[in-house]
Amino acid sequence: MFDPYRYVIKPVVTEKSTDLAGKYNQYTFIVSKDANKTSIKMSIEEIFKVKVKDLKIINVKGKPKRMGRNVGLTSSFKKAIITLMPGNKIEIFEGVQ
Repeated sequence: MFDPYRYVIKPVVTEKSTDLAGKYNQYTFIVSKDANKTSIKMSIEEIFKVKVKDLKIINVKGKPKRMGRNVGLTSSFKKAIITLMPGNKIEIFEGVQ
């Protein structure tokens, strides 16, 4: 049984990602580390009822951070940039300026 919410964790709402959504119809999401392109595409199409044209995946490594004398790392994560077919939109990004 396929659970689409297993792979898509949350949308990335930053200045750069909202600019991509407005100009190029591209949306950015944080996805689980065990997700692949096929599972992400199926999840996005089922959750938001849109058609995916292209999909890019980026593994973002954790950055070193200091807390006093201790040095640690921020969490690493996987990010997906989804391009939708013309005429499709995801409504959660609408109105975010």
